[in-house]
Amino acid sequence: MSGGTVRTGHRHDGTHERTYDAEGGLRELYEDPATPVASGPDRARRQAAVLSRALGPVPSTVLDIGCGDGTAAAAAATALARHRIVGVDWSQDALRRAAAHLSAVRGELSSPGLPFATGAADAVLFSEVIEHLVDPDAALDELHRVLRPGGHLLLSTPNLAAWYNRLLLLCGTQPVFSEVSLRGIHGRPGSQVVGHLRLYTARALRSLLPAAGFRVVRITGAPYHDVPRPFRPLDRVACHTPSLASILLVHARAVPGRERGPHAEPAQREGG
Repeated sequence: MSGGTVRTGHRHDGTHERTYDAEGGLRELYEDPATPVASGPDRARRQAAVLSRALGPVPSTVLDIGCGDGTAAAAAATALARHRIVGVDWSQDALRRAAAHLSAVRGELSSPGLPFATGAADAVLFSEVIEHLVDPDAALDELHRVLRPGGHLLLSTPNLAAWYNRLLLLCGTQPVFSEVSLRGIHGRPGSQVVGHLRLYTARALRSLLPAAGFRVVRITGAPYHDVPRPFRPLDRVACHTPSLASILLVHARAVPGRERGPHAEPAQREGG
């Protein structure tokens, strides 16, 4: 790629991604308002209900990282009415559309980091974002930084090991949600490119999140709206076993520890 210049872009509902000026494929994909967003209102309301119970009656600050046009935050607003929700997105276009639903600011999970002080947030909504990231470790470090000790992380992401993906792999077919190209669909069901760069299983998240300084409270399953109608009852049944569900919903809490992310101080060596 000419120049090899790495720039920060964003996913289709707002969080940044790494792209290349020479091609701009990711940037164009994520700037397109027609790019489908997997996280719908029903899932947003479900996550908001979990968060409302976790936060209790004390007014709190909730960051919706990758807020996109703000429709998910609008769906969550009733359950979180006593709390302050702030949307964060890389895309200026998304922020303009989100302004109709919530207060939103521009921010990035990579350097220079989110525009919030360390420990400023009581909770973070991180819905259908992590599968779009080049560097999820850096992103989780930055989320850990902005959360207060014990703060809540509500994360959702497609499940690589969903029940139908297991069957597809047995047949030699690329799993749903996975992509080998940003230009078209190859070897898997579906017709739309959505920019997924990596996928996760429940077991992987139970290992990844503690490594990033989070304690997993619970992982539950949610259905996927695009499952063919005859299979939707089975998809709902699979939600009772999260490792088989279409979508993974994770509730985790920030474990107190040293600062992380681009604003962190260098770690001190043991023994001075």
